[in-house]
Amino acid sequence: MHIVIMGCGRVGSTLAHILEDQGHSVAVIDQDVEAFRKLRSGFRGSKITGVGFDRDVLIQAGIEKADAFVAVSSGDNSNVISRVVARIYDPRRAEVYQRLGIPTVATVRWTADQILRRLLPEGAAALWRDPTGAVVLAELGCCDDWLGEKVSELEEAAHTRIAFISRLGEALIPGPGTVLQQGDVLHVMAKESDLGQIATTFAKRGAPGAAGTDASRSAAGKRSH
Repeated sequence: MHIVIMGCGRVGSTLAHILEDQGHSVAVIDQDVEAFRKLRSGFRGSKITGVGFDRDVLIQAGIEKADAFVAVSSGDNSNVISRVVARIYDPRRAEVYQRLGIPTVATVRWTADQILRRLLPEGAAALWRDPTGAVVLAELGCCDDWLGEKVSELEEAAHTRIAFISRLGEALIPGPGTVLQQGDVLHVMAKESDLGQIATTFAKRGAPGAAGTDASRSAAGKRSH
């Protein structure tokens, strides 16, 4: 992926390093050239000085080929203009922006982790676990191939149950007809040992009917014995 980051503060530089370490290409934009000092000496990405919502600056950063754009500058207004993933400093604004459909996150490594969850939906982030550590409440995203499909179909494919969905800043308990939408954050209660398989299914949809075909073959095999 190619990712453009607006803002080279602690969060922006942390994200840039993590994403580069994961093999992604990164372009960082900041109005203050001194801000780039936060990037390590071996940073291989692009460093562009300018306003992060200026068209020419964005083109220079490779926005036309970018898979994602992250706004983590020190100004709420500038971040919100981006309308992708915005870091909000004022908690009174955060709820309003969430309701407008702007995913917002709020302190440094936690903020970076939350943004990464939205940029790179593969994998699961445990939010809670029982004292034994066996059962967890995990937050996951799903790939675009699942969008528009019923939650029940994803649950069947992943052999799990989605406890609730965070959608536009509100919690939603899915019903039989609930359809997956862009930006949904899915919360699953499951055994920790099953999270890897669940995350894989959420991140990549198999061929239609593949799961059912495999299950039928397995059942047929058992009956033959």
